[in-house]
Order: sequence, then C-alpha cells, then structure tokens
Amino acid sequence: MSVFTWFANKLAGDLNHFHPRISKSILPPAQTAPSWQLVWGSCGASSETVVWQDDYIAFLASSRPVLSSSQRFVLVGDVWLPTRSKLWQNLDSVPLNRQKSDLDLVAHLWEWYGTETWAMLEGAFALAIWDRERQVLWLGRDRSGIYTLYYTIEGATRRVAPQLHPLTAHCSRDLDLVALRDYLCCAFVPGSRTLWQSIREVRPGTSINLTEGTTHPYWRLQEQPGDFAQPLAWHGDRLRSLLEHVIQEYLPAGEPLGVFLSGGLDSSCITALAAKFHDAPVHTYSIHFGHQFPNELEFSGAVAAHCQTHHSILEISLPDMWSHLPETMAFLDDPIGDPLTVPNLLLGRLAQKSVRVVLNGEGGDPCFGGPKNQPMLLNSLYSTVNQQGALQAYLMSFQKCAADLPQLLQPGIWSKVEAAPSPFFSDLHSSDRYLNRLMALNIKFKGADHILTKVNNLTRAAGIEGRSPLFDPRVVDLSMQIPPEYKLSGVQEKAVLKQAVTDLLPDFIIHRPKSGMMVPVHIGFRDYWNRQARQLLLSKRAAIAPYLNQSLICDWLNYQGDTWNRYGVKLWLLVSLELWLAMRGFQ
Repeated sequence: MSVFTWFANKLAGDLNHFHPRISKSILPPAQTAPSWQLVWGSCGASSETVVWQDDYIAFLASSRPVLSSSQRFVLVGDVWLPTRSKLWQNLDSVPLNRQKSDLDLVAHLWEWYGTETWAMLEGAFALAIWDRERQVLWLGRDRSGIYTLYYTIEGATRRVAPQLHPLTAHCSRDLDLVALRDYLCCAFVPGSRTLWQSIREVRPGTSINLTEGTTHPYWRLQEQPGDFAQPLAWHGDRLRSLLEHVIQEYLPAGEPLGVFLSGGLDSSCITALAAKFHDAPVHTYSIHFGHQFPNELEFSGAVAAHCQTHHSILEISLPDMWSHLPETMAFLDDPIGDPLTVPNLLLGRLAQKSVRVVLNGEGGDPCFGGPKNQPMLLNSLYSTVNQQGALQAYLMSFQKCAADLPQLLQPGIWSKVEAAPSPFFSDLHSSDRYLNRLMALNIKFKGADHILTKVNNLTRAAGIEGRSPLFDPRVVDLSMQIPPEYKLSGVQEKAVLKQAVTDLLPDFIIHRPKSGMMVPVHIGFRDYWNRQARQLLLSKRAAIAPYLNQSLICDWLNYQGDTWNRYGVKLWLLVSLELWLAMRGFQ
C-alpha cells in the first residue's frame, strides 16, 4: 500500500468515525500525493517501493532523484529557480545540457560549489542532497520559505518529505503541546515545531546536516541600513526596478496567467505589472461572501478594467465555507486557522479552469509596513503605562487566543507550556530598529509558516502553481534596506510601495485605506454553523477534549461577553484545529 493510499483510507475512516455528516467526498485528489520521500539510517524500506537505494538511504516510490556528473551526489527535491540563466553562467566552463531541469542545475552547482550552493539559489526549493562518498545527508530550504520540508527526529530511521502527511505513519502520534499553545495564539504553528512531537520543519534560509545533527543558516534576514539617507523617491525607483524584473521572471512564457485580485494595493500592483509585461491573456479572480456582506468588488473590478484583464468573481456562501472546511484542512500540513483558507482553495479551483500559474499580492504587508503593526508601535510607546511586555503585546496583536490560554488550556497542559520559550523572542529583541524587527518577525514566521505554506498547499491541491512575487527573496532583502519611516509612519502605510507603482494604478486604489478581506465568521457561527460547531467542539469524543476547556468554548458559542466580536475568529481556528486533528487520528 502506498503512503498516499494509506493516508486517504485513514482519513476516510477517521472522519466517518468522528462525524458522518462531514465525511463525504473530502479525500484529497491524487495531485496531493507526496512529490518525493526518502528514508535514511536503518532503512528497512523493503515493504515500500524504492526507486533508488544506496548504503543507509532509500528514495521511495514517487521520488525522482538526480545524480551529479561524478555520481557522488544524489539530489531529490522541489525546485523552481527564476534566475536559472544567471546560474548557468557560473558553469560556463562545463559542457552541459541547459534544457535539463532546475534540479539537474543544482546537481551541477553542488558538484562545483558544495554547500556554497545554498546561498546561490534564488527562488523556491526544498532539497535533500546525499553525499555518497562522505555518507552525509544535507537538507535545505529557500530563503523565504516558499516550499516546505519536514523530517522526523526520533529513532534509528529518519524520514524526509516536502509534505507532512507521508511521515506521520512512521512516527509516534504524540501531540506537541508547545506547538498547540503557539497555534492558539497565532492560528498557525510558528518555527521549526509541528503539531507532531516527532516531526520538525526545516526553517527558511537554513540547511541541516542530518548526519551530524547540525543546523547551518546560510542567510539571515536583518536590517541593512546602508541607504537609509536616500529620499523616498530613490527607494521607490529602486523597488519599481526590482519588481519589474521579478514579475517578468515569474510570468509563464506563452500561456495565460492568473492573478488573485482583492482590489487592495498589493494584489493590484501585481496585476498591473503582470498586465504590462505579459504577452498572453491575464485572468484575474476575486471573491465575495454574498452581497449582504461588505466586499471589495468595486475596487477589484476597477483594477481589472484599468488593466484590461479577463475578470471572474466567485461568490462563496457561508454554507459553502463550512462544507468545504474539512477537505481544506486535509490539504494543509499543519493546521491554519485563517478563515481565508477555504476561499483560497475554491478560488484556486476556479482559476485552474483557465490557467496553470497564478500570482498573488501576498507579502506586501510583511515587507512594506501593513497597518497591523500599529498596535505594536503603540505598545512600544505606552508599555510603561499598560505594563505589557513586548512578547505578550506581539501575541495579542494576532487577536486570537493568547489572552485566553490560562483558561482555554486544561490546567495540566497550561502548566507544561506556560514557561516554554517562544520562537518569536530572539527576533523581537534583536538590535534592529523596532519596525524592522516587526517586519522580520512577520516575514520569517507569518510569511513562511502561514501565508506561503497556505499558498503552497492549497494551490497545489487545486492543480495550479501559486507564485508570490512580493515574497521573492530579493524583494525581501530590499525591504530591509528601506528606512522604517518609508514603510509605516503613523497612519501612512506602505509609502515606498505606493511610490513605486503610483503611475500604474488609479489614485483611489493607491491611496485607499487598507480594509482587508473580511470573512464574516462572526455571523457564520451565530446564524449558520452554531449547531454543527457544538457537535464538533463540545463532544466528549472531540480530539481537542483532552487539551482544551470545553466549558469556555461553550461560552464562546453562546456569545457570552463578546464585546469586540472576536469569538467568531477564535471559534474558526478551533474548528479548523479539531478537524485537522480528527483526520489524523488524534482522538
């Protein structure tokens, strides 16, 4: 039985046992099968289909390993390198077939440059490299965290894969309680932990020598203040030049392109640049949740008309949101309690009918100063008055369950995790200027562990490739060379990005206040999903029951004391967690 078949069968059984009403037709389609997997150590892989094997290592069924020219290095992984032409120039003295894959290119580079290759790669990658001569296994992940990479940490046999689910059949099923705590604070799992105690994630910009058990950051996101004295216009011109270069590299030559268009500044500037440079049709896609709820269709429609794209609008009803949540959780490696997960999946399926590649505007807020940092800036000014430390203020800025943890977690659980270190601590207390610290936190954690893994998982599940130009490592690097006051200054947000694209878009798009895509989950739980949510979250058989205080959740479902209308967001992240856990046998 293949790993994917096992996962599909297990998922069906778990959901049927858990709640028959949501177990119909939610199995992930075939394209979510792992693209590759390897076993290292005491392999014992005889019961599994092996495509290539050496001493102490085996590449399993769906793997497509590549050997370097000397046959010394064996590589497997997911690689997309928009700068491949420049990288081939580093190998001009070597007679090579440049029509080969990006993975072949990395194999040639590794033959010549070894571990220096990591820093040469720009784009997206999750790689494993086996040195047959030294018997060393290297793992590496791209700088922004566009692709994911997981490995087990227990036993004589270690497994590595770009998705989490093929590893879970071969390790203990213990829940990582610190990861659970962090998920409740953020609605995603930040850092190297996963919800599986025995599985870790390779961090962005990091390589791991798995043989020695050592971690080697090859890139560090940090403030680079060399050009801070330059004016806003200078920084805007520099950003515009880079964005034009990156966008052209991201365009699929000779075929239609899609763009997810909300009507905000970030997705609008990506749409405008794509329409300017692409030589094939550009399709744009927007969503709303019914005309009785606020939406941004006026703005997305105006941008689509301005850029002359083929525009499609998808209406997602609140019953649709609920019915598609189980399958959405099935596609995610770690749970993500963001209400936009379901819309992302459904919009991807709409786009798949017309295009293979879809761009998005993700990254504008983390890199260029979105308004969600304003509460942290206020806290830095008034922390002596409100007596709130920087870490607690940062956790509270997510507006999830950080303040509720002592009551939400079972007493025995809270006592185990209360004092555990936070993955945010060192970046929050770095020597960078305060806003740039916040930018770095949002890029490294919310970017890699929430936004990009969501894009990666859900676009692949929809059968398309999602690309995020504003998270390109070169754009991220440039963002840390821009003075903080050109990113977020008082109520003026993303000034440098507005300066960079001011001639591309109508003025009312450039200067409109950011509103964000508001999913009406508060109304959803109050008027549509309350009965089903009670069945999920308050059952004695619920996967969350051993960990969370169900009486507090009951109060939330009754909307007792919901002064700020925040219970809907909290309930959504709990329902997402419950479904994710139940599907994977945490009962």
